[in-house]
Amino acid sequence: MTAHESNPEFPKGFLWGAATSAYQIEGSPLADGAGPSNWHRFAHTPGLVSGGDNGDVACDHYNRFLEDVALMRGLSFNAYRFSISWSRVLPEGRGRVNEKGLDFYRRLVDALLAAGIEPFATLFHWDLPAALEDQGGWLNRDIAGWFADYARVLIRALPGVRTWATLNEPWVVTDGGYLNGGLAPGHRNLFEAPIAAHNLLRAHAAAVGACRAEDGRRVGLVVNLEPKYAASGSAADLAATARADAYMNRQFLDPVFLGRAPEELSGMFGEAWPRFPPADYDLIRTPIDFLGINYYTRAVVKDDPQALPTRAARVRQGGSLHTEMDWEVYAPGLLDTLTWVKSRYGDIPLYVTENGAAFPDPPEAGPDGIADPLRVAYLRDHLRATREAIARGVDVRGYFAWSLLDNFEWSHGFSKRFGIVHVDFATQRRTPKASARFFADVIRSAGAVLDGTA
Repeated sequence: MTAHESNPEFPKGFLWGAATSAYQIEGSPLADGAGPSNWHRFAHTPGLVSGGDNGDVACDHYNRFLEDVALMRGLSFNAYRFSISWSRVLPEGRGRVNEKGLDFYRRLVDALLAAGIEPFATLFHWDLPAALEDQGGWLNRDIAGWFADYARVLIRALPGVRTWATLNEPWVVTDGGYLNGGLAPGHRNLFEAPIAAHNLLRAHAAAVGACRAEDGRRVGLVVNLEPKYAASGSAADLAATARADAYMNRQFLDPVFLGRAPEELSGMFGEAWPRFPPADYDLIRTPIDFLGINYYTRAVVKDDPQALPTRAARVRQGGSLHTEMDWEVYAPGLLDTLTWVKSRYGDIPLYVTENGAAFPDPPEAGPDGIADPLRVAYLRDHLRATREAIARGVDVRGYFAWSLLDNFEWSHGFSKRFGIVHVDFATQRRTPKASARFFADVIRSAGAVLDGTA
């Protein structure tokens, strides 16, 4: 009998909820004095987002947040992870504070607390003020100070938020936004990617310092991790797997926890790899209170000299279930990821801050709601993996499903549905899916329902 079979409960005080991000759900991006973000600009550029979609309305959460908080309470959440729109609060990115924009988040936090739901806030989830983008964005070293100033505004204005994440998925910001161009700001430049990555880390550390100045606040970082498995035992594939791991997984964690960049990166980027001041790494290593892990899939890797900068390519696994994003469903990868973090970086408290899947849900809810058995199975298997990690001694303190609502899925527009709650984008009607009801049962049973097969 394993530990989790003898004691199926998750730890006392475990956080249960779902995650969202500002640009993906809020809508009204320019309302009440807000400034445009780089994502507002990107989505309004023809040809960059599927279907010509944008976040002007999204899920209209800006006007419907009370309804959404009531939904969460009905699903028995005790926590909610959301992000704040930097340009809603600081229209120029720094300096003048937009009190009307800040007031939206005050009202949201008050509603959450009144419902018994802990706010878990993220300062930056990809939407940079366009005014700062025009000054170089993440390529400008000054952005570390700008971000710390922004953090101070939020932390002081929202005393009800005790847990703060600085950044969400900085790897996606740099790989998608500065190297491959599929995400805002849409650059394709090998030389820019490592500079942006480094400045994101510097900004993270500066914001940690700002948070430390306020009593009783917990602050951490959220990264997306994807375990890499070699396609074969050949030396070439093993080396490619190490490079892929360094680029995606260790690029942001080694500096934070070990005070240095992975050795492989300088060779991968070649002349595009800058020499950063050693003092930067002393700052970046500022201790954090927790690490958030976003997990969706794994990668089986082979050597590929044409793939820059890693010279590694993923091998699609035939016979496996894949999501609408063409991501393999592989729950053991979450267990491997959680145990790897503990093994490499020590006993830092962890949260699964995103985990979920896009499947082909119907566009409209029927009289019996939305049946999404693939998502139910996905959640069940990944929650079991989380529980197994806890049984093996990993300090996992919460789990947030991605996402609360079907929403604007970045460059995919509204074509991919990740929500456990269905959204009819024409009417904004919310309908909890079977996966939401299943997740609520897990929460109410403290995980005991995971031992069933229904």
